Amino acid sequence: MRQRAMARTLVSLTAVAGIAVGSLAGAGAGFAAPAQSTPAVASAEAGVLATVNLGLSTTQAKNVQRALAARWDYNGRIDGLLGPESWMAMQRFLKEHYTYTDSIDGDVGPNTVKALQRYLKRFYGYTGSIDGDAGPETQAAFKRAANVCPDGCLLT
Repeated sequence: MRQRAMARTLVSLTAVAGIAVGSLAGAGAGFAAPAQSTPAVASAEAGVLATVNLGLSTTQAKNVQRALAARWDYNGRIDGLLGPESWMAMQRFLKEHYTYTDSIDGDVGPNTVKALQRYLKRFYGYTGSIDGDAGPETQAAFKRAANVCPDGCLLT
């Protein structure tokens, strides 16, 4: 009987010691730097799905979408979110009038921005370089363009 009690005691002490050691190991990891989280969507997919308003408010972006719907085959929602469908329509406009030469893919890359800058330079006071960087000057001119015609008359 004594041997059984002794065995149970040893098993219990071993279990307690194991739990204590495991707790200490876990506590050490709790103070470590947080693990890097992985993005929910791969960056290539996020670029395709992204909304790129280039600084426009929702109201201003709706003005642009109305203009695109009126003249450049934009069939999406007038929701103030310039997504790929909006930019594909914008690229059609830029291709016809402002020497945009890339594919109509809805991606707001440097060539889309360069063509947009040519348009903004001609009509909306953009004075910066045609460099494909949608910086503050480009965004300010794009806002001016979007404010001119709330009924969608720009992009003609």
